[in-house]
Amino acid sequence: MTQPLWQKDGIKIDAKIMQFLAGNDVLLDREFFLHDITASKAHVEGLANIGVVGADEAAALKRELDALAEDFRSGAFVLDERHEDGHSAIEARLTERLGDAGRRVHTGRSRNDQILVATRLWLKEKLATLQTLCHDIAQVCLDRAAEAALPLPGYTHLQRAVVSSTAMWFAGFAEGFTDNALRAQQTAVWIDANPLGTAAGYGVNLPLDRAHTTQALGFSRMQVSPVYAQLSRGKFEMAVLESIASALLDLRRMAWDLSLFTTAEFNFVKLPAEYTTGSSIMPNKRNPDVIELLRASYASVAAARCEIEQLLSLPSGYQRDLQFSKGSLFHGVTHGLSALELVPDLLARFQWNEPAMRAAIEPSMYATDVAIEQAAAGVPFRDAYRAAAEAASAAGAGRTPESSLQARVSPGSGHDLKLDQVQQRLDAIRG
Repeated sequence: MTQPLWQKDGIKIDAKIMQFLAGNDVLLDREFFLHDITASKAHVEGLANIGVVGADEAAALKRELDALAEDFRSGAFVLDERHEDGHSAIEARLTERLGDAGRRVHTGRSRNDQILVATRLWLKEKLATLQTLCHDIAQVCLDRAAEAALPLPGYTHLQRAVVSSTAMWFAGFAEGFTDNALRAQQTAVWIDANPLGTAAGYGVNLPLDRAHTTQALGFSRMQVSPVYAQLSRGKFEMAVLESIASALLDLRRMAWDLSLFTTAEFNFVKLPAEYTTGSSIMPNKRNPDVIELLRASYASVAAARCEIEQLLSLPSGYQRDLQFSKGSLFHGVTHGLSALELVPDLLARFQWNEPAMRAAIEPSMYATDVAIEQAAAGVPFRDAYRAAAEAASAAGAGRTPESSLQARVSPGSGHDLKLDQVQQRLDAIRG
């Protein structure tokens, strides 16, 4: 391992302790490394603006940072256990190439604000991906809701309740994922604050050009208080995980429906073959494994959020406990987004089995229609309710699923889905 940035003369480094301190931090830093380099370039520019490094030194540092980024992308430079973390690797590389100029790159900053800004840039990128995925899922749902509506039993308590439709099913998830896209957008606005220049949480005795780094890194504002920069660590990460979890909660319920609908007992849905797997022992089986893992994915994100929350039982200021939040954040975010990435194609391609769905519509499912009609004619609703309950088995006489849905004129329901309103919201979020 290269010499730690904090090493002092006369203090021996114990290898086992060092391994415990480093953990898998350097491997996780691979995910944030390019953002760390980008932030380092902005920091160099800021140092040049206040005369801490000369123009020639700044140009050389930026050139070598660009070369390091290219070497990392190509595999010529590997971030591994030779380095304590990504920050140390950057400084070691610059010092190796540029000598004293490389040693100046850390002036006015701490590894605390260095990881904060790299993480913040990474989170902004992931929230943009989340927003796009939620938008795409909502759009597929809207497109399929606009198709010819097929009869579909509506369930409460997992019991057949009223007549519904495939269009209503898709419309519900379209609006849900529109909200999820908006939440991703709003979370991105909230965390779009530059922590670079807050150092270890108390500022430094230099007039750092924080306005420049804020603009150069594409942040909408500066995170003003150095103390809050540290207090927000974990808080902002949890907010991103909560945004992903919000989408995965809807996905979990969608996956539950599809898990039921693909069973032989329901037989409402046929999945694309790629979304099923075979049994290792039963030749007759095709299993909806992808659907089941999509259903389970919320747990991974919720666990990541929970771990970070438990780490935050801390006083103000930086504490090393927070190092463990990096792995939770990485695994929660990457798993959640990888699950959502599979959903648009799945929704676009699965097929409804109309005969099976139509056969599942039984006469008693029209009883609510009967009660509402009698109430509209002047019968007190509770009396109409009791009469419809007593004659529930005959409620379907002369009725069809289509006539039930056509009569459902309450805004947002069978005949009046108002997909245009959801589409307008979705377009506004995208815009």
